[in-house]
Amino acid sequence: MNNPGTLALRTSAAFMAAVLLLSITGLAQQSPPAPQPGDASLRELDSQVRDLRAVIEQLRTENLQSRAEMRELRQELQDTRNLLAPLVASMNGRPASPAATGSASYSGNPASIASTSEATQNTSGPPAASDIGSRVQRLEESTQLLGSKIDEQYQTKVETAAKYRARLSGIVLMNAFHNVGASDNLDLPDYAQQPTVPGTSQTSLGATLRQTEIGLEIFGPTLAGAKSSANVQFDFFGGLPATNNGVNFGIARMQTASLHLDWQDTSVIAGQDSLFISPLSPTSFASLATPTFAYAGNLWGWTPQLRVEHRFDLAGRQMLTLQGGILDNLDWEPPANQYTYTRTAQAGESTGQPAYAARTAWSRPVFDHQLTFGVAGYYGRQRWPWSRYVDAWAGMTDWQIPILRRLTLSGEFYRGRGVGGLGGAIGQTILYGGSPMNPLTSIHGLDSAGGWSQLKFQLTPKLELNGVFAEDNAFASDVRGFATDANNFGPILGRNRGALGNLIYRPRSDLLLSAEFRRLHTFPVYDSASVTNQVNLAMGILF
Repeated sequence: MNNPGTLALRTSAAFMAAVLLLSITGLAQQSPPAPQPGDASLRELDSQVRDLRAVIEQLRTENLQSRAEMRELRQELQDTRNLLAPLVASMNGRPASPAATGSASYSGNPASIASTSEATQNTSGPPAASDIGSRVQRLEESTQLLGSKIDEQYQTKVETAAKYRARLSGIVLMNAFHNVGASDNLDLPDYAQQPTVPGTSQTSLGATLRQTEIGLEIFGPTLAGAKSSANVQFDFFGGLPATNNGVNFGIARMQTASLHLDWQDTSVIAGQDSLFISPLSPTSFASLATPTFAYAGNLWGWTPQLRVEHRFDLAGRQMLTLQGGILDNLDWEPPANQYTYTRTAQAGESTGQPAYAARTAWSRPVFDHQLTFGVAGYYGRQRWPWSRYVDAWAGMTDWQIPILRRLTLSGEFYRGRGVGGLGGAIGQTILYGGSPMNPLTSIHGLDSAGGWSQLKFQLTPKLELNGVFAEDNAFASDVRGFATDANNFGPILGRNRGALGNLIYRPRSDLLLSAEFRRLHTFPVYDSASVTNQVNLAMGILF
């Protein structure tokens, strides 16, 4: 009988068998490349050949299993035809014959056949046609799922010279902005300031794609039970070329690049990475090139470091995390030779010792989110010219508190001295009591405190609302009577306040739209305060 399910089954089975046989033939015909000078060692080549043979053997095994399943299904379908043939023949008014039982066509009423089949199902032992149909349907669904997985793997595959898997990710982000008030940077203001050129406009409108990011992650071999991996991430915020319309041609810049060894409860990370002692940042797609409110209480830095972390699983799904490491002892100085390829030591590096940092955090799940409290500390000694030393230090705390299932409070707070290298004190590390060129001039590490807090409201699974307040306060008492603007290369900033509200909509997981209003209010110690407001519209595609 001409059953559509049978025809679909035969077609699917033939297609799967052909694909598997062609795959096996193609793989079997491939031969490993002959080793060339400078290529991988013979041991690695042998390993690749063994891997190829294992893949071929696995495909052969799957092919045999698929053939066995198809034979079983074909036999069950034949049994069902033999069972239904007498009923079909009796309904047509003629006896059943051997030809009829093996025929693939009939001229009967499908509804009658269905009802008769149901009756037979209740009175006979062999499998019912509906059961066979469901199995065929499951097989077709499995085939479709396998095909979609193959398509997905093809789309996400990144070819590498080694055999290890790599993954490309990032975001193409466009920001359109409207500013009212002067600031240190047009498209991504960190603090407000007075106009640098008198008489210039206080209003500006523009757009940029400099905050587009590209990342690459590589998954390496297993070493001593640890999974190895590496990642690198770039943006285009490394400066502006000195050419016409150079504002459109952002220079590529490396943000982070790190190597990871991950055991079940322990990780070792080496490379240029974000500050593990300041793990959080407010949510904003108007500020990716530097973390949101980076100079308004949010300590940050992409710093070369070596750190170790260990995680303890406690009762009640609680977790305790301990982290410790050493960091490149930076203090936020620009390179002394900005237009050459050479590098000189900064004040922290001149001591011959790194900076030290540690953090501990407790967490547990609440409302499908993590309730987390962490405390951290930082210390780095600095040697400025003519052997003038400053001890830089900071203490931090961070928190994430799910108040309701859709409402979360998060934030950080710090108190420190001489931590301009971490973005503290609005990027200011020390104060000069006189001329910086005089060896007898005294210096002082600037005391500061600051932090930020964010309230996140997940309106729907695709729509969220964020509100943030932040402040960094360089202690004016350290400044007055000790330092002046003239001796410190420009205005000394005493306080920087920031606030923002944004709405982020994700119609799809790889598409986002954002609208944000940001306000910066900056207070120099010896000058009047300045205000900058920015409206920022962002659209991004993640990949």
